[in-house]
Amino acid sequence: MCATVKDEKPNLILSVLRCKCPRCRRGDMFREKNPYKLKTFMKMNERCPVCGQPLDMEPGFYFGTNMVSYALAVLFSALTLVLWALTIGLSTTDSRFFWWMGINAALLVLLQPVLMRLSRAVWIVFFIPYSANWKEGDVIEPERVNKEQAGNW
Repeated sequence: MCATVKDEKPNLILSVLRCKCPRCRRGDMFREKNPYKLKTFMKMNERCPVCGQPLDMEPGFYFGTNMVSYALAVLFSALTLVLWALTIGLSTTDSRFFWWMGINAALLVLLQPVLMRLSRAVWIVFFIPYSANWKEGDVIEPERVNKEQAGNW
């Protein structure tokens, strides 16, 4: 009996959380899997290792990720505030709110490498859609490429 290969479309949210290529949702965007290797955690593959999609679309392409990273940090802070209020509570008569602020700030600092990588994955998904025909090589080539300025962002 022959086994059949089922080529399903990977989930968008899971592929973004795993920092996968937006075109095929299978290849890794970053060279290093560990976001806490601080010397190399932001080094990206020039092209997707699976489908060949260029991951640096133009000079300064990832400047917009600062807005995404800010939104993720605000969302995380709002979530921790709600969880803090539900579990510990908030009060103006003691320092519980200031404890939350300190713990939230420490968590944001610890999660910064993860948030930076996640913001790049979210940003590129806005510009490169998934393609069911990625195996045929229908990649989106960059419009403007300046090799002298590559990696200067």
